[in-house]
Amino acid sequence: MTTGELPQGAIPWLHDTARAIGRWVFRPAFRLRVDGLQRVPRGGPVVLVANHSSMLEPQLIFGMLPRRSVFLVKQELFRGIAGRGLSGIGQIPVRRGEPDRKPLLTAVAVLRAGGLVGVFPEGTRGAGDVSAAEQGAAWLVRSSGAVVLPVATRGTRRPDGAGRRFRPVVDLLVGEPFALSVGRGRTGLAEATEQIRVRLADLVHELDERRAPHTKAES
Repeated sequence: MTTGELPQGAIPWLHDTARAIGRWVFRPAFRLRVDGLQRVPRGGPVVLVANHSSMLEPQLIFGMLPRRSVFLVKQELFRGIAGRGLSGIGQIPVRRGEPDRKPLLTAVAVLRAGGLVGVFPEGTRGAGDVSAAEQGAAWLVRSSGAVVLPVATRGTRRPDGAGRRFRPVVDLLVGEPFALSVGRGRTGLAEATEQIRVRLADLVHELDERRAPHTKAES
């Protein structure tokens, strides 16, 4: 692996250590089921898009991926020791809902060096339903020529009205990577963003269907 897969200033050994910790730290609390890791391209620029309903999904994906990954992380988390740690492992701070090209340009540099950048395209939404999407992922694809890798997660969020759960099943499903042609201007971004949203929503639906028997058994 090359240091170009991480932003300038990141510490490669710290990044790799954090990944190793991420692979195991949640296993006492969850029964993890991971499917499709063989679909993750082992090299070349990749924009990973995933749904999320809690702060755990980014950490789970980061730990489980078989290669280095850089995620766009909300600026509020870059405070104190935790913020220095996020910077050290190469994560990129982004201000949600504000025009800020700097983190996107940093992400493009990582992609052009052959890296993987993770984005949660529903932005500040927390339900994980992928009913809306922001345009950052499409912009990154257009600027770098990266392929898109959808990843679906379910199980970290306790259902409304449910009691405390003992080691709930958490699923992570990696979909097929796909090339995406992004047209010019805002129209091109909007059309590509919708394609990304549909692909990710379909993968989440597939995962929900897989989980349905297990979910009914627990209810």
